[in-house]
Amino acid sequence: MVQLRSYLGGQWVAGSGSPQTLLNPATEEPLATASSDGLDLRGALEHARTKGGPALRALTFAERGARLKAMADALQAERDRLLELGIANGGNTRSDAKFDVDGAIGTLLEYSQIGNALGSKKFLVDGEGIQLGRSARFHGQHIAVPRHGVAVHVNAFNFPAWGFAEKAAVALLAGMPVLSKPATSSAMVAHRIMEVLAGKKILPEGALSLLVGGAGELVSLLGAQDVLAFTGSGDTGARIRSARNVIEYSVRMNVEADSLNAALLGPDVEPRSDMYELFLKDVVRDMTQKAGQKCTAIRRVLVPQTLLSSVKEDLIELLSTVKVGDPADEDVRMGPLATASQLSDAREGVARLGGKLAFGSLSPFPHKGFFTTPVLVESPGEAVHEHEVFGPVASLLPYSENPAQLVARGNGGLVSSLYSEDQGFIEQVVMDIAPHHGRVFLGHPKVELSPGPGTVLPQLVHGGPGRAGGGEELGGARGLAFYMQRVALEGSRPVIQKLTG
Repeated sequence: MVQLRSYLGGQWVAGSGSPQTLLNPATEEPLATASSDGLDLRGALEHARTKGGPALRALTFAERGARLKAMADALQAERDRLLELGIANGGNTRSDAKFDVDGAIGTLLEYSQIGNALGSKKFLVDGEGIQLGRSARFHGQHIAVPRHGVAVHVNAFNFPAWGFAEKAAVALLAGMPVLSKPATSSAMVAHRIMEVLAGKKILPEGALSLLVGGAGELVSLLGAQDVLAFTGSGDTGARIRSARNVIEYSVRMNVEADSLNAALLGPDVEPRSDMYELFLKDVVRDMTQKAGQKCTAIRRVLVPQTLLSSVKEDLIELLSTVKVGDPADEDVRMGPLATASQLSDAREGVARLGGKLAFGSLSPFPHKGFFTTPVLVESPGEAVHEHEVFGPVASLLPYSENPAQLVARGNGGLVSSLYSEDQGFIEQVVMDIAPHHGRVFLGHPKVELSPGPGTVLPQLVHGGPGRAGGGEELGGARGLAFYMQRVALEGSRPVIQKLTG
């Protein structure tokens, strides 16, 4: 077995104590071990603050963007190996592994282009200058500068490559060093990425660190200039928010948590139409891609009461063609869940939803691995608006009027999707559900090569209010704001204009 080490303070270090064993979730074969016990996290953060931070801030946006481009090129050269690790350690089909790895590469490339567009500046000028008094010489100007701390990134198990890159790309471009903490169960992909990047010395020393194993005291060591971006359960996010130092020092946090994403079929859509077929395709893809282990996956399927039987029959037909099994087999379309605990949670979650199974089974598979079938629930109880089942599970919900109220009962989400060609209906629903989401996907069959609602694009914001964590990531250049301090300059206009260029 491989021992995964952390990359801290510019060197590879191994933890002591009892390590956690990483498994192949399809075969339960041990693959690697990881531990963070005994590691000097305080020293690692200080190294990043004193070495990585100043070195990054000395670079222009274009120079930082060039580093991101080099990172993307390095991952592209290692792509096949990363896909193999995603299949073995993540339970991904090859298609699912591509979704993760190619998403990471694409995000790095997008932010490298943003850096190139921002050019030779090292900070951002925010808006136009303001005359503050009767004299034009009394002037104000907002700017945004990199914070002098560390960007700590705590990532989820489901996207070890993309989760790493979508946070790191933004922070590094903004000028902040990164300490990335992947979920231990699927950390082999992130570990290999760090091996590649550290080996090529693309970034200044201290600009990028990796912690494998438990987080330990990491959060308690953060201060006023540090930021923390967390992806995971709402309960864990709430515990981190309540940490003494997070409150005392107002540590800046971004949380991406639970999300009861909905797909809404408009009453104008006819069965067998192109719009209807697109709706079915997107629902099935979101249920089964990465075994439903996506924060953006469709959890609630809202259909007009008059179309309920038709949609149910057609979804059952499509789901019955999905072959579940070892993702190393080319004809398998859905692999296992990532861990035994994820499988147990999914089964318990389906029971909590209530109702009955329109498709699928909760029975154990007759062989090793953390497998379940896709599950379609009909007539669920109130828990469908309160509890996310993080797996290949969706619930059918009929509506007769005002479906936006049903969507909003999810109490905040990352994305919901709408399928209709009735412009009046679209406008009303969008305005009603937009305040409850970070993104609204408008499905249309004439949009070529649409990735569907479950794909997060670096050009658009990712996050959502309420249950979804209240955070916001990506969004092109908007994402830099999280890692920068907006400050108002007030004084002589000529002096300020010379400062801002």
